Amino acid sequence: MTEQRAFRLGYVPGVTPDKWARMWAERRPHVPLELTLAPTDEVVTAVRATELDAGLVRAPIDRVGLHAIPLYTETTVVVVPKDHVVTAADEATLDDLADEIVQRPQDDTLPWTDRPGRAAVSDPETTADAIELVAAGVGVLVLPLSLARLHHRRDLTHRPLRDAPQSGIVLTWPDAENSEDMEEFIGIVRGRTVNSSRTPRPVKTQPVRKQPPRRTGRRR
Repeated sequence: MTEQRAFRLGYVPGVTPDKWARMWAERRPHVPLELTLAPTDEVVTAVRATELDAGLVRAPIDRVGLHAIPLYTETTVVVVPKDHVVTAADEATLDDLADEIVQRPQDDTLPWTDRPGRAAVSDPETTADAIELVAAGVGVLVLPLSLARLHHRRDLTHRPLRDAPQSGIVLTWPDAENSEDMEEFIGIVRGRTVNSSRTPRPVKTQPVRKQPPRRTGRRR
């Protein structure tokens, strides 16, 4: 018996595909779902090379050779120490950060035009490094809420930034004819029910009930 080929899905840090993975297991129990965690650039490259069937990544991306549909927009927050002045309000603005050192990690995911605050002496390599600096009292960090939750620390907190740029999560896959598995996953992330899915469903047949043989002769 040949092994069923898996559906290979890449996703970026902060995205939680658990709900979609559970729905996939219910609708495609015979097709394993392989999950790969990687940065957006790596996931996009792997999808374009068909090393992954699809990817959940942060926009914007280079869409050459790819389909992409937006799924949702992330809230942007500022991460600060718990005793920071920003925590006095329920939300903040970029003007509130004008005098702050704002860490700018090299893997920043936000589409900035003008960055707020003052730059640090050097940019941290990763978001995780930037979080460590904020925890040490060196500046603040602006990032999507999902990443703030991913890097949660008990000595830090966050507040929404109402006028900051936002990042969006998109589903991307190769620009080619969709397979049944791809159509199924698109339906899952778009909220289609099983009955409204575009992929064909196997017809359930009722078991044939055998009738007892009829007696044709006379009873003696």
